[in-house]
Amino acid sequence: MVSLKDISAACGVSIATVSKALNHHTDISEETRANVLRVANEMGYYPNSAAKALKTNRTHNIGVLFVDNAQSGLTHDFFAYILNSFKESAEARGYDLTFINSNKTRPNKMSYLAHARYRGFDGVCIACVNFYDPEVIELVRSDIPIVTIDHMFNNRTAILSDNVRGMHDLLTYVYGKGHRRIAYIHGEENSAVTHSRLSSFFRTADELGLTVPDDYIKEAPYRSTRETEQRTAELLDLPEPPTCILYPDDFSAFGGMNAITERGLSVPGDVSIAGYDGIRIARHIEPQLTTIRQDTQRMGREAADELIELIEHPKTTLVKQIIVEGSVYEGGTVKDIRV
Repeated sequence: MVSLKDISAACGVSIATVSKALNHHTDISEETRANVLRVANEMGYYPNSAAKALKTNRTHNIGVLFVDNAQSGLTHDFFAYILNSFKESAEARGYDLTFINSNKTRPNKMSYLAHARYRGFDGVCIACVNFYDPEVIELVRSDIPIVTIDHMFNNRTAILSDNVRGMHDLLTYVYGKGHRRIAYIHGEENSAVTHSRLSSFFRTADELGLTVPDDYIKEAPYRSTRETEQRTAELLDLPEPPTCILYPDDFSAFGGMNAITERGLSVPGDVSIAGYDGIRIARHIEPQLTTIRQDTQRMGREAADELIELIEHPKTTLVKQIIVEGSVYEGGTVKDIRV
């Protein structure tokens, strides 16, 4: 293994100068620094991460807690794009990512907090998890820097989709196309995201003077095409079925499309639909899905930048809630039925 002493001998400078060059100090000449870096690279030198951690009190490793109930893992379209952006931003600033073990079946399994301490994470990003899980709450209450995505805790930085504005804009758009019989299949009620969207749906309906019958409101798990297919069938069986159905996410909307086409009906000719999230696959079907396109690139970047600021500048970085707006993607699944 190449050491600083080896590089020092090859360059004809002191070990202290080599250290300064490798750590980008400015009190040596640019020529010396460039020469040391060139020689180090040619000799195959790599810094020892354990030694660096002892010196800086940081491992430059960030934990990611991602536990999707649907077991979709990183194929989860919405969160996969957020975490990819998070990864790119964190790596650009010299940090690696490690997923926190969520295997509930392993005997004597460490808690999330114990795992984070065992791995020596400088900070943790929490996304797509049961935020009410006691283990999650224990982690959030620890002294480890934390950033959450789409959930807000007291005294913790959160990156939030503007679910209130998103639902308002989507319902207003559908209403503007002449629809008055609008149903909403929402996600699980124990989700903060669901609560925000559902409250916004009813408030916007009230502002528009729109009457929404109780049997127009259904619940289905996020990303569950099977459940949304069943709930859609129930809506189509009503004596006065809706002319438009809103779904908890784009993936779930595919289940709704299946239920509609199985009845020999068409989208949007007979029934209009709209999703939520703006996943790419929804733009590759025909007709393209009307939805709220969320800015996953910005959400991931903001989460990484805020977490690293908390890690590197804990005394001066403010805890904040950053709300990221989406926009209506009109697609072609909402028919204009205005007379």
